[in-house]
Amino acid sequence: MTPSPAAPADLVITGCTALRHTGADERIEFAEDTSIVVRGGVIEAIGVGVDLPDAVERIDARGQVAMPGLVNCHTHAPMVALRGIAEDLPTEEWFNDVVWPIESNLTDRDVELGARLACAEMIRGGVTCFADHYFSMDTVAAVVEECGIRAHLGEAYFSSQGPQGRERSLEFALRHRGGAGGRITTALAPHAPYTVDDTDLAATADLAREHGLPIHIHAAENRDQTDTSLARHGLTPIEVLARTGVLTGDLDVLLAHGTGIVERDLPVLERTNGRTAVATAPRGYLKFAWPTTTPVRALRGIGVPVGLATDGAASNNSLDVWESMALTSLIQKSTEGDPRWLTSRQALHHATLQSARAVGLGERIGSLAPGRRADIVLVDLTGPHTQPVHDLAATLVHSARSSDVRTTIVDGRVLMRDRELLTLDVPGIVRELGERLPALVDRSHGKRIQEYDT
Repeated sequence: MTPSPAAPADLVITGCTALRHTGADERIEFAEDTSIVVRGGVIEAIGVGVDLPDAVERIDARGQVAMPGLVNCHTHAPMVALRGIAEDLPTEEWFNDVVWPIESNLTDRDVELGARLACAEMIRGGVTCFADHYFSMDTVAAVVEECGIRAHLGEAYFSSQGPQGRERSLEFALRHRGGAGGRITTALAPHAPYTVDDTDLAATADLAREHGLPIHIHAAENRDQTDTSLARHGLTPIEVLARTGVLTGDLDVLLAHGTGIVERDLPVLERTNGRTAVATAPRGYLKFAWPTTTPVRALRGIGVPVGLATDGAASNNSLDVWESMALTSLIQKSTEGDPRWLTSRQALHHATLQSARAVGLGERIGSLAPGRRADIVLVDLTGPHTQPVHDLAATLVHSARSSDVRTTIVDGRVLMRDRELLTLDVPGIVRELGERLPALVDRSHGKRIQEYDT
């Protein structure tokens, strides 16, 4: 009896140069003339000379680099609606005079339009997964499900909202965990130690343990916050999180920014056994003129993954993780006084596998290997700004731009092909958002959702 032919693969990519993590030390290497076979949203085979089955869709990627999709480890996606509205301000004025008054106007529709525009920007920039920490997150989850991107979502809350804020965060996390066919993971999302009191932080830690949820929180964002916390409590923000049970070995915690992490915090973070991660978003730190940056080298030395991020576009002006990758490398060189740190290969590692680990997805995404989810971007390096190529890693980090991403694939589904977005209508989004902006940015009411006082 003649065996029946195998079912076609969903997608076959041929002729690319693939970025691979190899060996126990996960060194980054590049393999030319690689083919990738995708079936059921998973990479079934990858390599040179692999057997190529029939496929529903094929992509000839000659002249392009295949990379794991980038992960934006901390952002506030709907804040693209506030891009450029609070420029050249110190942190306190940025929050109290502009951003928090405007955010008191937010409607679900504003959040939806902002999330749609943000997802379009990230897909076009090769971001296949983002960690979001914001309000009206049911709306963001619906956008994620529709447009096909992957996301790690948390409903933010302050203690000023009372117990209801914490409960809404929990309800959201439980309701959407595993949503969008597994593309959505969730977290509890207390805002920060300076807006969430010890009682709420301890209750959040208990809820995280009870329900098996991670925590995503701003912490030690800048050195002023650390100094103020020491003056008020005799503890750094990191030590406050440890005292309240958030930073203990049995919880997964993603800390946003950490430019205020100091030497005494390192043993606290090390005791979490690597289950704690930090997201760094260097462009915003430069804009706010913060005197320090995330201590990437020290954190890596104690086994804490550091993922790359953009923060929200209200502070960063873009959701461009390529820029974050280049700036992280350059600022770390300057801060450490060592041109050998952070190398281009190290920066690529942070943008891919370390970022995947930071959002708790290190076993599913972040590298191109059989069994991993097929989150893949194809990068065209034929432009004059990327030629000639002497060191491919350096070209990707320091010469390539987000606009060089030609194709973005999440879970085996092509979301952008040859720079054409396939799941989002940008002109329609921009048109309606423009109509809503006058009401959104009105600050005449004198309200704000919170007070920044650190």
